[in-house]
Amino acid sequence: MSIDAHPALPEFDYLKPKTLEEASQFLAEHPGEARPLLGGTDTFVRMRDGLWKDKYLVDVKGLEGMSAISFKLKEGLTIGAAVSMNRVAADANVRKHYPLLVEAIETVASYQLRTRATIVGNICNASPAGDTIGACLLYDGVLNVHGMDGLRREPLASFFQGPGATVLNPGDIVTSIEFPIPPKGTVGKYIKFGRNNRGDLAIVGVTVAGHPDKDKASGYRIRLALASVAPTPLVVDEVENTLSQESITDERLTQAAQAAMEAAKPIDDTRGSARYRKMMARNLSQRALQAVWEQLGK
Repeated sequence: MSIDAHPALPEFDYLKPKTLEEASQFLAEHPGEARPLLGGTDTFVRMRDGLWKDKYLVDVKGLEGMSAISFKLKEGLTIGAAVSMNRVAADANVRKHYPLLVEAIETVASYQLRTRATIVGNICNASPAGDTIGACLLYDGVLNVHGMDGLRREPLASFFQGPGATVLNPGDIVTSIEFPIPPKGTVGKYIKFGRNNRGDLAIVGVTVAGHPDKDKASGYRIRLALASVAPTPLVVDEVENTLSQESITDERLTQAAQAAMEAAKPIDDTRGSARYRKMMARNLSQRALQAVWEQLGK
């Protein structure tokens, strides 16, 4: 048995449609054979390694709205599907109003790769280890999708169905993601644990966001999302419940971190055992929750 140490990309056809309608039509007519192309940072690696066997790559980067990023004080932020991570992280409005997203972006791979990688691509890959997905979930992201029946909106909270699996249908193209204005006083923290400090995939990732909320008994709403510990990125509702019902103390933070560990359903793989991941989910959740609680002034 021989192993090819330097695999090459397989042959494929490259298409550059002029409209979203044309792109959706072609993708719908070639399910399992055609794939939308944005940054390509995962697409080309997976094709090279034989994991994806698409015959056609449909370049959608230049289509309407794909390269736009806009912010309105009442409506919020819209990021086109082809906007690179570095461009998002450098945007003054993103840095001011969505700093947790910037923090997550800056942990992704290398600066060079982030000149190509996109937020929407990270989401549509539906990797349970996606670094930016936790922040996008906690910022209540909504995807704009163009399909065979026209445009529709898909809340990110119900988008993921399993590793690499989403609610998208053949012909669907995500054109952008929208975020509402975060509640006043929102703070956050992303902690990623990998095998090294230079852009490795997360063994465990923890994202926490919190803000004052007079409707909660504790006076605060604090939410937590986990990466790389379940078949899909996971928002742990029990953490919010634990920290909403009574005054927040160190003991309550510890209980919330325990709830995060119990919600984790990891697997054993080459990067870590399931047991190790669960313990790290608890420990990192404790650190992230404490960091957010301190930012809230407590």
